Amino acid sequence: MAQALEKIRVLDLSRVLAGPWATQLLGDLGAEIIKVERPEGGDDTRSWSPPFQEGENSNVREASYFLSANRNKKSVCIDISTPTGQDIIRELAASSDVLVENFKTGSLARYGLDAATLRLINPRLIYCSITGFGQTGPYATLPGYDLLIQAMGGLMSITGVPDGEPGGGPLKVGVALVDIVTGLYAANAIQAALLHRERTGEGQTIDVALLDCLVAAMANQSQGFLSTGENPTRMGNAHPSIVPYDVFATHDGHIVLAVGNDLQFKELCDLIDLPKLPSDPRFATNGARVANRASLTELLNDTLQKQSTSHWINLLQVSKVPAGPVNKMADVFENPQVQARGIRISMPHATLGPVPGVACPIHLSHTPVTYRTAAPAHGGNTSNVLTTVLGYSPETIKGLQANGIVAFGKADNTPS
Repeated sequence: MAQALEKIRVLDLSRVLAGPWATQLLGDLGAEIIKVERPEGGDDTRSWSPPFQEGENSNVREASYFLSANRNKKSVCIDISTPTGQDIIRELAASSDVLVENFKTGSLARYGLDAATLRLINPRLIYCSITGFGQTGPYATLPGYDLLIQAMGGLMSITGVPDGEPGGGPLKVGVALVDIVTGLYAANAIQAALLHRERTGEGQTIDVALLDCLVAAMANQSQGFLSTGENPTRMGNAHPSIVPYDVFATHDGHIVLAVGNDLQFKELCDLIDLPKLPSDPRFATNGARVANRASLTELLNDTLQKQSTSHWINLLQVSKVPAGPVNKMADVFENPQVQARGIRISMPHATLGPVPGVACPIHLSHTPVTYRTAAPAHGGNTSNVLTTVLGYSPETIKGLQANGIVAFGKADNTPS
């Protein structure tokens, strides 16, 4: 079947997570992704380990972090600090539809690889810059990392246990969520720009910043502050506007209840043998439950601790009450719903053999995503891309390699 982004070529100058997450999504949707890496070391996340994915030969391994964000890509090693390397990038940009980069603001201009220069060469080019703070403003030239932005953007102020309780204090989310959200925003913006170009023939520049994306993704928390002027606080696992919506202790573990309305609350109370609570004025409505959160939480904990997690899950899963266990990753991939949705996949890797991965969560009926290859070996496609995309001769490629301009990985060979 056809794919949504077939025949779209993306030149990926990004590394670590936000940019690679965006380009991986575009690759899943069918785009050709040419990932440019440094000849020495490549993408930073190739060395972010452990854990590793080991191949059939135990001497061959790759950082799991890198594998998580770079499937469906070709790796080309080019030294862009050299004039010849910069010329190669300009040639690739001339034949590409999209360029994605996450260098510090202004860094690529000194190489002649900035948006203004490349769009003179290719006016149809969509040039997407991903930075910590954007192309404008007093912080524009500062580096930005996920942890830093989680702190500056307010996410850590609402994540974790309240002050004064054991373990209280700011806490980061357990995955680099700012990078992930930024990658999703960037991929959306790129596809919007592709639609605009289809109508007008014009490319454009895209400015995506981690800080902007996090503040936007704070959603109801940002809007709540703007509406009231009051800072939201850390509430552990509780919800500021819905009760009961929290983690509760059971006899042998924990269970999550996510009760979103009064009917669900009544059904919950009937099932756990607390039928009088819905008629109690303290708990009859969500607003009343929010006001009396502590009392209700204590009553629910007292009851739920009398039975095991599996007892409550079995009782509630056939009802309309949103409830579930707190799973570890091993539990997640054993979950029958996760298995039914095909979320664990396997892909061929050039040096590791078949490697496991996590599926793209998008299900398109007419242009489904595909999994062509796992993340590429470092420089594994250098020769192929220079030959097929730019038409370089074997002699030219040999000369570039001899001068350290390009490099080849284990899955690639210097042309004979």
